[in-house]
Amino acid sequence: MGEYVISLNKKALHDYEFDKHYQAGLVLHGGEIKAIRAGKVNLRGSFARIQYPKGSGDAELVVTNFHIGAGEDPTRTRKLLLHRKEINQLMGKLQEKRFTLIPIKLYLARGYAKLELGLGRGRKQYEKRDRLKRKHKKRALDRDMRGE
Repeated sequence: MGEYVISLNKKALHDYEFDKHYQAGLVLHGGEIKAIRAGKVNLRGSFARIQYPKGSGDAELVVTNFHIGAGEDPTRTRKLLLHRKEINQLMGKLQEKRFTLIPIKLYLARGYAKLELGLGRGRKQYEKRDRLKRKHKKRALDRDMRGE
């Protein structure tokens, strides 16, 4: 049984260059899983960060600004489930310059909602333009090779 992609953050794929990918589970409340299965989600503008809850010395990973169209607060901060070793790795990487943790896609795997996170750096405007130029040139070359 494979995975079923619910939402893909294409804007993040354009704006960031990803070094490493992580798979995280989501802590959901109420009818949120029902809304996810219905596709009432939006990943654009969301990001993940490390948070230190009061009364606990352990760090946890949370996603902010992730919209799920259910309940009273659709963009509430949601906890992400990741192995302690991975969270510790991320703590070191996020301290480095220009690294950000961005949700790339939301999918269902074996009935559970999973969020694929990408650890990457933001692209500069000229890098985005160059990337698009190369992409269009390659597409035109492929089209010419096929004889269209």
